[in-house]
Amino acid sequence: MSSASSVLVASSSFLYWIRKPSPFKFSKFPSTPPVTPSSPKCYRVVCRGGSPQPASFPDLSFALHDALESTGIDTSHAREARKSFVSQIKKLSDIERETSICINRCVDLGRTSLFIAAEDDSLISHSSVPLPVDAFLERLDDLSMGYCSHYNSACRSSRENFLESLEKYLYVKKGFRRSTANNQAEPQALDLHSVLTHRSGSAVMLSLIHSEILKMLRLWGLLDFDIEIFFPHDPHGLPRAYDKQKSKESDQPHIMTVQMLLEEILRNLKDAFWPFQRGAADSLFLRAANAANCIDKFNGFEDSGYQLASTKAAQRRLDWGVWTSVHFGDMRRALSACERLILLRTDPKEMRDYSILLYHCGLYEQALKFLKLYQDMKSSSAQNPSTDLVSNLEEDAVKKLIVRLNLIAMEEGWTRPWYVRNYLGNNSEPW
Repeated sequence: MSSASSVLVASSSFLYWIRKPSPFKFSKFPSTPPVTPSSPKCYRVVCRGGSPQPASFPDLSFALHDALESTGIDTSHAREARKSFVSQIKKLSDIERETSICINRCVDLGRTSLFIAAEDDSLISHSSVPLPVDAFLERLDDLSMGYCSHYNSACRSSRENFLESLEKYLYVKKGFRRSTANNQAEPQALDLHSVLTHRSGSAVMLSLIHSEILKMLRLWGLLDFDIEIFFPHDPHGLPRAYDKQKSKESDQPHIMTVQMLLEEILRNLKDAFWPFQRGAADSLFLRAANAANCIDKFNGFEDSGYQLASTKAAQRRLDWGVWTSVHFGDMRRALSACERLILLRTDPKEMRDYSILLYHCGLYEQALKFLKLYQDMKSSSAQNPSTDLVSNLEEDAVKKLIVRLNLIAMEEGWTRPWYVRNYLGNNSEPW
């Protein structure tokens, strides 16, 4: 095979080659320097035969894309990115979900993460061209190829030297660093294409990049022992690779699985762009429910004057059709994160959180539908209901919201009056 534009495809019984399409590039996203002839050719592994059968996804009729289309916004690129995201996560079996990200897998996590970024980029930029996923995949692969020039006999002398050289390559030579803020003030830390461009990212993004490099090095025969990635739970630690044979029991909580990585990526986005950022409770749902007056103020959850003012300001922005504001979230990205978390089949509470956002959008019928789905899934769950204060407040708010939505249905028959707010399609900026 004479060109690096080919890709190795692994079947359950044999290996074969397919052509790798040329990445789409344009001036907004400059490409990386061309690969020299002496550099190893880059191939991405795709799992075919033997992969799990795709799970059947029910038609949940999500609201975001249709709501934006109704305001005249073209969502074709966002829909295509969502379709590609679903095509990846459909490959996840129960075993695959609990597999470490360091093990070769059927789901291409780098590609899946870029599909997430591509949808969000389309939602907020309204660009006539999609995010060039293949170009950023090539940039990710070039990181792995770049390590080969850094690799020498000293790296081969011991496993410790190999891991130390990889760490220096990523965090010193290439200058990747961890962002200290998982919020909207630094959104480039939450999307893989931005992290590859700015070299500053969240812990989960750095873990993903680390695992992708290790995957390629193993494919090229430079890695011949089992490695795990230590995922830090503190605000400043860096993900680091270590010899799995020397792992300790205390390392277990720091192992990142495929399911955990995808959940962490989406929950970081959901947390950063939740439209109701201020509140006494840590629960995102309670903050939004409080703005909808679905919470009784008691048991230490009284809001301060500043928090009350912030909640009222957030609600006023929504009433006036302002869907995004610096430090105060973005309804479109919060909704898209919720929808993908539901598709990922994580916690049923994602349906509950999604429904409260739909309520604030004035999409009452859809809000009630997802609240009922949440209650059905919760009642069928084998887990014992939680009895802590926050959970009780959340369930009380759910009941009040359902009552309110049923009253709205009786009064309006789900018809939306002309004055209902539709800030999803309002393109005016708050500054």
